[in-house]
Amino acid sequence: MKGTLPLRMVLAAILSLSLSACEPVKKETASKETENPKQKITLDIRNPKVEISTQFEQMAAVYEKEHPNVDIRIHTVGGAADDLTDLKAQIAAGDSPDIFTNTGYENALLWKNYLEDLSDQPWVQHAYQDALKPMTFNHKIYGMPLNLEGYGFIYNKDLFKKAGIETLPKTLTELTAAAEQLQKAGITPFATGYYEEWKLGVHLLNIAFAQQEDPNAFIKSLNDGTKKIHHNQTFKDTMKLLDVTLKYGNDNPLTTDYNMEVNLFAEGKAAMIQQGNWVQPMIDQLSPNMNIGFLPLPISDEKKNDALVVNVPNYWVVNKQTTPEKKKEAKKFLNWMVSSEQGKRFMTEEFKFIPAFKNIKAANLGPLATETITYYKAGKTLDSNWFNFPVGVREEFGLAMQLYVGKQLNRQQLLHEFQKSWDKAKSNME
Repeated sequence: MKGTLPLRMVLAAILSLSLSACEPVKKETASKETENPKQKITLDIRNPKVEISTQFEQMAAVYEKEHPNVDIRIHTVGGAADDLTDLKAQIAAGDSPDIFTNTGYENALLWKNYLEDLSDQPWVQHAYQDALKPMTFNHKIYGMPLNLEGYGFIYNKDLFKKAGIETLPKTLTELTAAAEQLQKAGITPFATGYYEEWKLGVHLLNIAFAQQEDPNAFIKSLNDGTKKIHHNQTFKDTMKLLDVTLKYGNDNPLTTDYNMEVNLFAEGKAAMIQQGNWVQPMIDQLSPNMNIGFLPLPISDEKKNDALVVNVPNYWVVNKQTTPEKKKEAKKFLNWMVSSEQGKRFMTEEFKFIPAFKNIKAANLGPLATETITYYKAGKTLDSNWFNFPVGVREEFGLAMQLYVGKQLNRQQLLHEFQKSWDKAKSNME
């Protein structure tokens, strides 16, 4: 696929291992902390992964035991929560976190006043260089990659077998036929949790960008006005896929949230779910050893539909505006997480992360990570493109798609709303 070389380079290195914002606010004028090593330092960390909330707490407890002068307070967000809005509210309330996350590119520039320079940190030499690009500006690095992730449709192999589906669907026509076959067998084909706008406006709509002949050139043409979304066939095709999930999905998708959706799938009440390998820990807790795998998100019957999206979803950053003592401890914690044996064990065995670091072996990550790598080996990957969108447009995409799901917009109106949102976000950048 065009435009996928950087991620392929990253994943190739992984395979070799596994086979062997808001307006700036004034600085907090917190009281100066003593240099006494016995003095407790509290680190406030925003964990964006609800799927590993328990495991992250456990890892923090291990770190605290090894570093008795540090207390870690974790605020887990994500799932049904709007991470960016929640972060802005937290900062506005004077409760800025010491470690939080950023998606890079335009979002990193938006939050630059809060991003500490991490270029001199030991972990940098172990990170895959391509994974650092979204957080690199003026030859400085401002974020540590969480992991690599792949997403598509996760499917229940046992339910597919029960319905008599012998050939896995790789095209939109085949997916529709499989959904009909599942429904005839008394099985709900899709768990559709569209309560959160990001699942629609970020992950699903990204397919419309990723399937362009040249995604970066297409985004540039949207910015210079030479192309329009409502004239683009790939966007129309993506809406056809959304229609299939609605026709063969659970009732009330707009009130079905992230946790409800994963529960429906893990309990065997639906055969497919649009998610990524990040839900492996949740599924393991709800239904250990569940027989699952990945399918692509096909928007047509072309061969290029048989691909998963693979990307670095987020980066750990240190709050530039916190105290020097906290910044020092925050950096130590991030380094420990990807260099110590305990930290690396949590990253792989507990979080089931596909590591973005050469010094962490990718082994025993679960079937979803394994199949993500399998798709890569076959050369079947797509890039995520939302990092290059104008700030704010992703949220508006998702809200418009929710109106479509609720039958308040028809397909043509939705496509025009996409274009309006892009034009408005683009003008705010000028």
